[in-house]
Amino acid sequence: MTTVKDVARAAEVSVGTVSKVLSKDQTVKPALRARVLQAVETLGYKPNLAARALRTNRVSMFGLIVPDITNPFFAQLAKNIEAEAGQVAHTVMLANSDDDPEKEAQQVETLLNQSPRGLIVVGASRAALRGIKTQVPIVSVDRRYGSYRLISTDHQKASAMVADHFFGLGHRRIAYISGPQSTEVGRLRKKGFCDRISELATTGDPVSLVTREGQFNYLSGEENAYDLIGQAPDVRPTAIAAASDQQAIGALRAARDVGLAVPGDLSIAGFDDITLAGLVVPRLTTVAQPSGQIAKAAVHALLEEAADGGRDQVIAAQLEVRGSSGPAP
Repeated sequence: MTTVKDVARAAEVSVGTVSKVLSKDQTVKPALRARVLQAVETLGYKPNLAARALRTNRVSMFGLIVPDITNPFFAQLAKNIEAEAGQVAHTVMLANSDDDPEKEAQQVETLLNQSPRGLIVVGASRAALRGIKTQVPIVSVDRRYGSYRLISTDHQKASAMVADHFFGLGHRRIAYISGPQSTEVGRLRKKGFCDRISELATTGDPVSLVTREGQFNYLSGEENAYDLIGQAPDVRPTAIAAASDQQAIGALRAARDVGLAVPGDLSIAGFDDITLAGLVVPRLTTVAQPSGQIAKAAVHALLEEAADGGRDQVIAAQLEVRGSSGPAP
């Protein structure tokens, strides 16, 4: 069986250097790192994960807490995090907080007791900006947890892209269904959209913008859409932007039920680009969150143990224009 000493001998470096390379220590010079990795590949060396766990008091496992595993975006994010962890010989222990700060706190404590390599937390909606004292690296994704580093889409800028899209299509009666304003992500998406509409509107070319607050789910989108499109034809919005794809799909259902054609009578756009967004009829225009890139960044932040002191990381999203949006009627 190949040992770390064999790798060190082949790469002509010390055992300590090999250990640093395998633990992602960024202080190792690139040339030395390349030699070590080449030796690892040539010799087919597999690190002894059990021995590493004994040395570091941590196991090759990441803890992951999400607020709602039934939310398609969080399910996809969890899948991508598990895949990224697998690439570095780590497993993932998943917990669902039910968007409850108290339950979230209990789960953080429980997972930390498992001595994980690190924790990835999608913060609960009403969680206070407080964390927990620990030597284990923690990173938050999509929604901030405590004061820990956040890796996410630029929610504000991404929502502004939807505003630009609707305005460019000639829509001047526009509605926005937000997520809960108790969440940072809900506030940022709303602000990005509404601020951009305010910038685009002029005295000579005004925009009527109405907003509704809801939850990030199908029923909330449907109920708010019924309220919005139940108005007189010359008053109701010709376009509805939603803070999540689930809300937007609920709005699609409401439009169908009252006989409005999408996008002929009403344009609809969402946010997240869940799998269902490309399957509904018409296919949903939406902001595509790069969950794969977010997952990769989170895992690597934990491996580098730079999560606690690192800066927030913003990953660009893009607008996917599909069949649910079109010119204003």
